[in-house]
Amino acid sequence: MRKQIEINIPDNWNDISLKQYIAIQRDLEAYKDEPTAQMDFLIFHLCGITADEIQSLTTESYNKIKNEVMIFFDNQKNYELQPIVKIGDTEYGFEPNLSQMSYGAYVDITKWDTIQLDENWAKIMSILYRPIVKKQFKTYMIEPYEGYINENLWLNQKMDIHFGAYFFFVLLSKDLVSSTLNSMSQTSEMSPSMKSILDESGKVIRQL
Repeated sequence: MRKQIEINIPDNWNDISLKQYIAIQRDLEAYKDEPTAQMDFLIFHLCGITADEIQSLTTESYNKIKNEVMIFFDNQKNYELQPIVKIGDTEYGFEPNLSQMSYGAYVDITKWDTIQLDENWAKIMSILYRPIVKKQFKTYMIEPYEGYINENLWLNQKMDIHFGAYFFFVLLSKDLVSSTLNSMSQTSEMSPSMKSILDESGKVIRQL
């Protein structure tokens, strides 16, 4: 008698956490030359069924799930920045003005060689989103950055939040770095040390 299992296929990235997303990317990279294995891992991560359960599926069922997973990846929408995110009883606000972000926060973000949606991104989110201390209508103030990073909190948040923040931050940071470098080059000649600092700070965004 064939065992019946319930399979839930997510509708969008609102159902997938950053921790799951990182696991998916890791397995896809590890098996980049094995498309069948990649699909099995996608089904495992997205649908929550084990390797043994996947192997027990009929060919018809497997192909149906495979098609649904492919539709899931093909039909994604653009995610916008969510300035305020409520986690539990706490509201977190995205850095209100990246151009006036504290030097400590900027240094901590740019210390990674690349900015990607990986384990380091959870740390960056902990810097960009901090508890709101004052809010009025659509404006708010957040706690000053003091070096505390809670990556586990953000690893468990859904990808709609991460996608929105990632693309907003990357695009805006790219513009800010480009404007800063252009402005400095048009004024007084930069010292070697200042040029080195700006080049290192902008390296991450230029690589993207």
